[in-house]
Amino acid sequence: MKKAQIKKLPTEELVEKIRILSAERWPAIHAGKPREANRMYDLLVAIEKELKARGIEAQRQMLKLLDDPDPGTRCWAAGSVLEFAPADGERVLTDIAEHVDGLVGFSAERTLEQWKAGTFNPP
Repeated sequence: MKKAQIKKLPTEELVEKIRILSAERWPAIHAGKPREANRMYDLLVAIEKELKARGIEAQRQMLKLLDDPDPGTRCWAAGSVLEFAPADGERVLTDIAEHVDGLVGFSAERTLEQWKAGTFNPP
């Protein structure tokens, strides 16, 4: 998917793209495919920006990803909702940091630390 296509997609489809990309990104990192993982990250950021441009109702669609079975998806979604649903985002990030090993757990822990310190810069 190209960044130019993002504006044309319905919100529900953008949220589904986030679910897929955020789940596939961590295995790419673990497999030593940084170029692929970075491409996914860039698309995730572009989709986030589009959701923000569409307003709070579009952003609130991310809340349903907080219960996704994939910890990478939950982690991305939790970081995305901190600005408008901080209690939900913090709850999910804390759970991941405490129960998920590896880079996803570490990422959740760092995001939570940055959020609490006021230094978190969402995409």
